[in-house]
Amino acid sequence: MTVYKCFSCNKEISQEQMGKRVRCPYCGGKILFKPRTKSNKIKAR
Repeated sequence: MTVYKCFSCNKEISQEQMGKRVRCPYCGGKILFKPRTKSNKIKAR
């Protein structure tokens, strides 16, 4: 399941909530982004 965040109101939006249009259902914002996952950095020896 893909989760997006609204740039304006910072609420999480699933792909099912958006449907075919790219707008936030809460505030109507047009800019959505996918939050990055945290990565663990390992030092090489």
